[in-house]
This record gives sequence, C-alpha cells and structure tokens, in this order.
Amino acid sequence: MTKEEKAFGVSADDMTRRAVLTGVPVAIATALVPSFPASALSAGPPAFGTARHQFTILQPARMVPPVAMTRLDGSAVNFAPLRGKVVLVNFWATWCPACRTELPLLDRLQETVGRKDLEVLAVSVDRGGRPTIAPFLRQLNIRHLNVCLDPGARLARGDDGDSSATAFPLYGMPISYIVSPAGRIEGYMTGEADWSSEEARNLLGYYLDADRSPR
Repeated sequence: MTKEEKAFGVSADDMTRRAVLTGVPVAIATALVPSFPASALSAGPPAFGTARHQFTILQPARMVPPVAMTRLDGSAVNFAPLRGKVVLVNFWATWCPACRTELPLLDRLQETVGRKDLEVLAVSVDRGGRPTIAPFLRQLNIRHLNVCLDPGARLARGDDGDSSATAFPLYGMPISYIVSPAGRIEGYMTGEADWSSEEARNLLGYYLDADRSPR
C-alpha cells in the first residue's frame, strides 16, 4: 500500500468523518460536450488529477466482482449488463461535504455523455438506506444517476490492511473507480474531482477506445 493510501485509510466498522473529509474542493469547470474526445492509445492513459490527488492506475487491473447491488428503488443490478460501457463507480455518503459538490457534476456527466458509452454508478455507503438517501438526492436535484446502496459493505469497505479483500477499497470519500468496457477495474481517484473537465473526459474516452481497439 502506498503512503497516500495509508493516509486515507478507513476501517470497515467505523468510517470516521475525520479520516475521509480531508479533501479541499477543487475549481469546477462546467463545460461539457456530449461525446468522449479522441485519445492517443499508444501514450497510455492521459493524466487526470487535482491539487491533492492523481488518478491511480491499478497494476494489474482486476475484474469486477459478481456482486448484486441494490438500486434506490429496491431492484437489483450488477455489472454484467454494463459490459461495453465505461463505468464510473463513485462511492459517496450524505455526511460528506465534498460529495455534495461532486454528485451534481456526476449527474450532469451522466445526462450529457451517458447511456450509450458511459454509466455512472453512484454507490452510497450510508447505513440509513433509502430514508436517509432519497431526501438528500432530492435536495441536490439528482435526476440522472444510477444510485445504488451498499450499507453492508458488500461491494466496498474501508482499507483494513488487505486490499485484496474487496474489489473497491475505500481510501477516502468520495472515491471513484473506472471500470473498462471489458469489466476490468482500471484505477481510482480519491477525493472530489471535476469529472466534467476535458482532462476527465480524455481519461474516460481513453478506456472506451482501448477496449474497442484491436489488441
């Protein structure tokens, strides 16, 4: 585990606000275009980061688990129907101030770019479930995100020293993972990030193009 990951580690049973609310909100760019820009595959993934964090590539990439998630409406969903898309899996909580800023950006990203090439899964780790989450989303006017619940930490949990024990370790809050169209977990970004920026769209477009290109 890197020093940065240790610095943002959280426990499975007692994720404290102090451990995860360390990010400083970044400047928000609002311009979006309804498509991914072309990317140069030979150069590798383009850089994307904030003043505090950079997108971290997982080596080797690992496959998403066959775990069923629960949507806000109570229905079940897993990653299988999402093959062929880039999936941005964002873990958030109602008590996280940075999440309050980032979720509307993700909602706009899903509205503008999503459905065909991109799916944003906004996974809440709140233990209160729908009664806690639904009013919060209405307050933020979140209308386009595919919101899922993970109160029992079946999909993700705080780092307990063994990152192999979960597909999506929570090194901070919020944290976003990119899953390729082939179902590989390619990397993650800790903390609030401007996913509406050109740099972010370049990164998402890279992973879409990478799986479409002959190997």
